[in-house]
Amino acid sequence: LSPVCLGSLRRAAIAGATSLLKAHASQTFEFCAREAAQILGGRSYTRSGEGERIERLYREVRAYAIPAGSEEIMLDLGVRQMMKYLPIANL
Repeated sequence: LSPVCLGSLRRAAIAGATSLLKAHASQTFEFCAREAAQILGGRSYTRSGEGERIERLYREVRAYAIPAGSEEIMLDLGVRQMMKYLPIANL
């Protein structure tokens, strides 16, 4: 294969891992925002004072995840790409 073909194959193989990483990062961010809101209790619902930062993160957590694509689409893409480009063990 030519170097150009190898480069496109590498990019395609990395796409699966990247989409899985994006989905995991958005799930982790949502978990952290939810747990921080649990720790602060009712203060995390106020837009001022101690819970201001947590309220904003909790409100915007989905806005950060949506531009990357929905989690279901990212997980599906990641699994399909990984199965396509990674060798499968003989079971």
